[in-house]
Amino acid sequence: MTNIVITGCSTGIGLEVASYLKERFVRVYPTARSQKDVDMLIALGFCDAMLLDVTKPDTIQSVIDRVLDIDNKIDVWFNNAGYGQVSAIEDLPTDILRKQFETNVFGMHECTRKIVPIMRKQGYGRIIQHSSVLGLISLFGRGAYNASKYAIEGLTDTLRLELDGTKIYPILLNTGPISSNFRKTAVKSLKDNIDIEGSIFRDRYIRTVNGTIKKVPFNEEPISVAKIVHKIILTKKPKRRYYITKATYLLGYLKRLLSTKCLDMLLVRVG
Repeated sequence: MTNIVITGCSTGIGLEVASYLKERFVRVYPTARSQKDVDMLIALGFCDAMLLDVTKPDTIQSVIDRVLDIDNKIDVWFNNAGYGQVSAIEDLPTDILRKQFETNVFGMHECTRKIVPIMRKQGYGRIIQHSSVLGLISLFGRGAYNASKYAIEGLTDTLRLELDGTKIYPILLNTGPISSNFRKTAVKSLKDNIDIEGSIFRDRYIRTVNGTIKKVPFNEEPISVAKIVHKIILTKKPKRRYYITKATYLLGYLKRLLSTKCLDMLLVRVG
């Protein structure tokens, strides 16, 4: 039976992917960064749920050791954990940018560098990196998140070259807008970490906090991601990159088609 380790399964995409795969006879090891969320997963029937905080290397190693002890292999590792910090660049404290990278980039990197030697030893494996449409284009007020996803793109593109000739496949997921608690968490990070009242963008931030910012088009449900992950598991030679949601296809195409000036004019309106 194929197995998969998934980070960030407390809600949204991670939880949906875990549930979808479990129903299709994939052995799922869902993880979450708090014991409360691990207990929730166990209550939902995920008896192999484990504690994993990507910013704490010892918890990553503990999960790897346990999975290997049970199955003696790790077929697929899905680096899904992450969050979005909202803020204009000029309002973004460096320590908050660093915090964004600790989870979205450095945590992902720590998981990846620990799993690659295992997959080299077993001779195969798939590492799914959860990027974003914002790893392809940038939007106003998403600088920290944009930068973290651009970093994931660069690391994964390089890793792919370094694993050329092996049966280990690093795979990028460029998801667009997906229904989840992601936006709720992003609003909380804005309120907690940014001086809203002291910013020239105060009114815009307040609209974001109050939920009056215009709705994102082409929104899809988390099952869209779950179906792609399942496809990656079933495919003999998966693609290097998967676009998820019409927004990703549209913006990815426009980035190739338009000049930087024209694309900026469009993205200012979108953001």
